[in-house]
Amino acid sequence: MKLCRFDDDRLGLVQGGEVLDVSAALEVIPAQRWPIAPGDPLIVHLERVAERARALAAGAPRRKLHAVKLKSPVANPTKIVNAPINYQAHIDEAKNDQGIAHGRDMSKGIWDWGLFLKATSALIGPGEEIRLRFPERRNDHEVELAVVIGKRCNHVKMEGALQCIAGYAIGLDMTIRGPELQCFRKSPDTYAVCGPWLVTRDEIPDPNNLDLSLRVNGELRQNSNTRRLVYSVERLIEYASSFYTLYPGDLIFTGTPEGVGPVKPGDVITADIECIGRLEIRVADTYDQ
Repeated sequence: MKLCRFDDDRLGLVQGGEVLDVSAALEVIPAQRWPIAPGDPLIVHLERVAERARALAAGAPRRKLHAVKLKSPVANPTKIVNAPINYQAHIDEAKNDQGIAHGRDMSKGIWDWGLFLKATSALIGPGEEIRLRFPERRNDHEVELAVVIGKRCNHVKMEGALQCIAGYAIGLDMTIRGPELQCFRKSPDTYAVCGPWLVTRDEIPDPNNLDLSLRVNGELRQNSNTRRLVYSVERLIEYASSFYTLYPGDLIFTGTPEGVGPVKPGDVITADIECIGRLEIRVADTYDQ
């Protein structure tokens, strides 16, 4: 199943080139009172929502996919977890490009660096625009497989890690190059792109063998496969949950392959991941505060 969030926070079931408006399925989510429990309510109740969405599909209003504004399929993650230098070829290119490394010791691995968090306020979907915070600096694209956590989990072992997943999406970890810590220069508004929809776990039995690519204005920049991850999806979940509790709707951006490069205002970024689909987003002409 492919579920999207579109327009004014409608819930859609994606079938071919159409979006079926199954927003009424959200009614199965119980009302909450303050303080709100951690976790995205849609993901917490995903099985019930999905069941209701299937029942509504036959009579649901239909829209053309190109005619709706796609938002991030997850609205309220408690955290966006990112894996740095998780493809060897990206590590190699960083060693040879100080525009990426900025003096950092690239002989170290993810086991030395650990993971880092992006601000949840950075999260947008492909129907919005990337707004470059400092266009005079180098702003790079990084295509990544995004994992959506499906249940509360802590100290997960690799053997059971995939059972903690609700689904998958395409992620763009936009980044400002520079000397600051990653969590700071990768967290401006619009610098965490997720979409175009959530593909439920059952549709992707092996997330560690997916082709992924990225183009800028039609030019191929990145092209790899998730089998080249240094830390697999399962190992990333084990690693992350050894430090903190993961909640439903939390996102794990699994790392980017080689080919990262700068974008400029007006560029169009197109990212593809096998079994998920295609995400297209524009870089705004100017930064709008």
